[in-house]
Amino acid sequence: MRSTVLSRTRRWLGASALAIIAGVSGVTGAYVLTGSAANAQYQNAAQIVVPQANVQQGFADLVEAVQPAVVSILVEAEAPGRQVERRGRDFNFEFNFPDLPENHPFRDFFDQFGGPRGGQAPDRAPRPRQFMAAGSGFIISADGYVVTNNHVVSDATKVTVITEDGTEKVATVVGTDERTDLAVLKIEGEDLPFVTFEDTASRVGDWVVAVGNPFGLGGTVTVGVISGKGRDIGGSSYGDFLQIDAAVNTGNSGGPAFNVNGEVVGVNTAIYSPNGGNVGIAFAIPASTVKQIVNQLIDTGSVTRGYLGVAIQDVTKDIAEGVGLSTATGAIISNPSADGPAAAAGIKAGDIVLMVDDEKIDDALDLSRTIASHAPDSTVELTLWRDGAETKLSVKLGTLTEEVANATTDEAAPAPEVIEPEVTKTLGMALVPNGDGSGGMLVQSVEDGSQAAERGLATGDIILQVDNQSVASAADFDKAIEGVKGKGLNTALIMVDRNGATRFIGLPLAE
Repeated sequence: MRSTVLSRTRRWLGASALAIIAGVSGVTGAYVLTGSAANAQYQNAAQIVVPQANVQQGFADLVEAVQPAVVSILVEAEAPGRQVERRGRDFNFEFNFPDLPENHPFRDFFDQFGGPRGGQAPDRAPRPRQFMAAGSGFIISADGYVVTNNHVVSDATKVTVITEDGTEKVATVVGTDERTDLAVLKIEGEDLPFVTFEDTASRVGDWVVAVGNPFGLGGTVTVGVISGKGRDIGGSSYGDFLQIDAAVNTGNSGGPAFNVNGEVVGVNTAIYSPNGGNVGIAFAIPASTVKQIVNQLIDTGSVTRGYLGVAIQDVTKDIAEGVGLSTATGAIISNPSADGPAAAAGIKAGDIVLMVDDEKIDDALDLSRTIASHAPDSTVELTLWRDGAETKLSVKLGTLTEEVANATTDEAAPAPEVIEPEVTKTLGMALVPNGDGSGGMLVQSVEDGSQAAERGLATGDIILQVDNQSVASAADFDKAIEGVKGKGLNTALIMVDRNGATRFIGLPLAE
């Protein structure tokens, strides 16, 4: 089978790639991507009891106890757009002899095996190609709920769960969540062996034991430690992954990582690799996230998330200096949706969210993840940094739908029309009043090597605000800059519009 490597994520990933790991193929080539506890509602009749592992003697007792709850998952699915021969064999000949006479003996041969007749044979419609793939999972209840990855079972036409003793059970997909890459299956059975999630989060340096189905081998055990927490790998909207160094390979997707007490600390999901193979960096969805998502999938078959209704960005060092924050922390609101919950509660562009309820917010991703973890229609208290001081606002959250999540604010703005403006040169920029009637100062040019250029300002940008004050003329701009200096600040917080998308920039005042 082939592995598919995700796009580059952060700078530290360099030229290597991050591969989502799904499974291995069968005969045909597989398409593979290289509350309290969730068990609270389940009966405990078959809950596995794991003896305390003595790591100096190995992990054999732990593995022997948990293995009956770890399963292999066989998926039958369809890959669209591939030609399939009538009798089911996959012939992918690329013959192209459109000028053969209709009575030529090769014509029937090409028609039989998929050769085009100047294109597609008239009686041959393309049909999806069937394929098989394999992944991993684990049983979390005595009555047969199974956790795995969404990418393992997505587009599946049939899912089979294979237990440690080789028993095969056809599974029903209860629900999936693409955003966290989790899925819940259901198999028939009573008093099935199952495992539970950890209640106290493991720490960096703690042991982890990964059990799964790499390369279709089944029942494979690898051991390592938690190498890091809170990793954002770019393949998820809510990155908060555990990084582990236990060997995880293609086919381990959806499998559990255990602590020394036999509790699930995470679900193995992705690897960082230049070639699709294990290099000692793997990522697992933490148990705290899994429990929350799994409960919703079991209860309703889908996941709902809170919605704040804002465009946000990280607070850089320059932005922090521009608003008088001592540290670059929190998430700055660049554009509240006009009809969103945040705007209704009085949140404005330029507000910086420092806390949600009593939880500190580190950056924009942290805010997205925190809001999404709250139920729709719940009320949260936001601690904001506004006008040089903290303030609090309560917001009743909406519901994050796919339509809302996929909406973009990058709509093209009409080209600004400049009519005989008076050019003002300041801070390495030439500015003119924006002539399209929407306000702001149009950046007519930027000096190479200036602070403005280094901060990414470019010709055509529109400066809407300085220090949260709207500017529409040179006098407005100069007054706002003097106001910043009067506060003893060396950096001005500037709101910039580029093609309809707003963003904040911290602009040093020293030219």
